[in-house]
Amino acid sequence: MAERSRILVVDDKLALAETLADGLLDRGYAARATGSSREALEAVTRGELDLLVTDLRMPGIDGLALVEASRAPALDIPVIVMTAYGAIDSAVESIRRGAYHYLTKPFKLDELVVFLERALAERTLRREAAALREAVREQFSIAGLVGASPAMQRVLAVVARVARTDAPMLITGETGSGKGAIARAIHGESPRARGPFVVVNCAALPEPLLESELFGHVKGAFTGATADRPGLFAEAEGGTLLLDEIGEMSAALQAKLLHVLESRRIRPVGTSGERAIDVRVLAATHRDLRRRIHDGSFREDLLYRLDVVTIEVPPLRERASDIPRLVDRFLGEARGRHPGSSVIGVTRDTLKRLCEYPWPGNVRELAHVVERCVLLADGQEATPQDLPPHVREQRHDAVPVVGGEIMAMRDVQRRYARWAFEQLGGQKSRTADRLDVDIKTLNRWLALEDEN
Repeated sequence: MAERSRILVVDDKLALAETLADGLLDRGYAARATGSSREALEAVTRGELDLLVTDLRMPGIDGLALVEASRAPALDIPVIVMTAYGAIDSAVESIRRGAYHYLTKPFKLDELVVFLERALAERTLRREAAALREAVREQFSIAGLVGASPAMQRVLAVVARVARTDAPMLITGETGSGKGAIARAIHGESPRARGPFVVVNCAALPEPLLESELFGHVKGAFTGATADRPGLFAEAEGGTLLLDEIGEMSAALQAKLLHVLESRRIRPVGTSGERAIDVRVLAATHRDLRRRIHDGSFREDLLYRLDVVTIEVPPLRERASDIPRLVDRFLGEARGRHPGSSVIGVTRDTLKRLCEYPWPGNVRELAHVVERCVLLADGQEATPQDLPPHVREQRHDAVPVVGGEIMAMRDVQRRYARWAFEQLGGQKSRTADRLDVDIKTLNRWLALEDEN
């Protein structure tokens, strides 16, 4: 049974207040009456009410004082004011001070109920919105990160110090280590937290499309441009733009990005004019950008622009003490996505194996393994048998690259590539990323190893 809304009706003419309260009781509200405005003020300040109906003119504490008390942020109690026809100006003043509505006497109970229902519904929406904002704030904040290990504490200390600045930042770390989560925390702890947080994966789009996505375009700028598009810099106005995998950006686009960072202006594709932007830029990569500078694939001046502060996110194997907390987090999230699952935890042996595994795919891989357990386990606790074979059997011994003999470096590369490929579950794209080579090179190494 739904909880009844608590309504207090206050009027120095107690008989009128009781008549209204009785009518509201008949309509299903938990209503009561009082002739004392002081008693009403005490009920308001104690947060005992969901809504207050008050006369405007009363001796001692008047209706305006009750309106102001009810508007305290921690209370948020809607107020409906009752007034005589000759006091309309005062009633309007009560609205200015925060009353929800006013009714001139005499009025029908049905009229009061209409505005009462609206006020309660709007209060519920405000509270739900506040709860959602708080949930988002916790997710987009340092508090939303799991990081009790010394390695992560060092990272979070840097985040806390630089988040409130507008300086560009470079976030580095292995694939799946949580660079995106760090970027969201920087945004959530910054003065831009109420603004948008926009992410673009620079490796996912070809150069012409990425330029249009970033800077926007006008209708007719190229084939398929059937309408104006503002671009992601414009969408991130007043907030933060994360350029994920920036190491994959083409040289031509790097030059344009450098211009944007220096001038804080963008030029949509197909236009000759520029527009100012107010966006904080964060960049993330698993690549060694200084090495890419040496091989000519990344601009040194752009790195200097981005590298005002660098945060290196540690791989999961260097923060194993965080694994139990991460498992709890991922269990809760996976159960939310799969409410029919019976799994509420993992056995001690399962957790031990999770903590001992080196996690080449880092936090992202752990999240996927936990979700697998939630989907496949039969009991309330996931057992080692519910883990993927490579995690369950702990196949992460020393790298079988050489067997005592001296061999050519290219053969070492091939054997190592085969081992890495097997450790990463046969996923070529992830293996190529971790080895910092393209898919074509990896395929060649694997094919030659098979021939041997």
